[in-house]
Amino acid sequence: MKVGFIGLGHLGKTMARRLISQGLELVVWNRTRDKALDLSAEIAENPAGLTKKARIIFLNLFDSDAVRTVLASEDGILAGDCSGRIIIDTTTNHFDAVDSFHEALRQHGGAYLEAPVLGSVMPASQGALTVLVSGQGPAFQEAQPYIEKIGKNIFFLGDQTLATKMKLINNLVLGSLMATLAEAVALGESAGLEKAKIIDILGAGAGNSMVLNAKREKLLREDFSTHFSSIAIYKDLHYLQDLARTLRRPLFTGSVAKELFAMTWSKEIEDLDFSAVYSVLKGL
Repeated sequence: MKVGFIGLGHLGKTMARRLISQGLELVVWNRTRDKALDLSAEIAENPAGLTKKARIIFLNLFDSDAVRTVLASEDGILAGDCSGRIIIDTTTNHFDAVDSFHEALRQHGGAYLEAPVLGSVMPASQGALTVLVSGQGPAFQEAQPYIEKIGKNIFFLGDQTLATKMKLINNLVLGSLMATLAEAVALGESAGLEKAKIIDILGAGAGNSMVLNAKREKLLREDFSTHFSSIAIYKDLHYLQDLARTLRRPLFTGSVAKELFAMTWSKEIEDLDFSAVYSVLKGL
């Protein structure tokens, strides 16, 4: 059978292309059909129809509402033949939602793996994502060879919701670092330093990180074409606030970073790469 893929946004389409490059035959579905036309893949009429042709189905969607729609709508996955199917959901979800997704697939004879990824478009194109996985062990063992085609580092965390919670915790670091780096560059420029020199010094000092290495050219050239959007990190940090509230813990840096990314709305740049928060901070 072919492998299914649903969700062809910036990251999803890159992942789909990677799977095709690794010799897999894909059958895909996207809400906007035109996004699938330049892929060497069969296009399904709807998610339910895709289940007839694929035993392994990847999802990469914006949020848990989108996942719920793809699963439970009138022509969604659950309306198809889910017996023996494995859903590998790479979406960054709300931790409460994934509980219901696991249960829904079990009730329909399938298996759900939450498998959020760390990394963006560039590592996805190289099969170098980090993938966090929670779900049933046998389903993971069957899905692992497919996950390995997109991921270099794979962590199986077992109990459901753990992978999703860890992804949100990772994005606390991601969002906070990006906001700090953007503010540091903007502050250095205000102090009279050349931007390229600021970035070089940060890279040789306290700012040295995968985040700076990945966003160096975007900050330098102010090319904020989207790899991972501000609206996406805002959503993730909002989910993280819900997790902190559930754990009865405060969330300091994550809450501040979330509101900084919210400021991209006033500039109408929320759909651009999250490094564009630099533009907001520079303009203060």
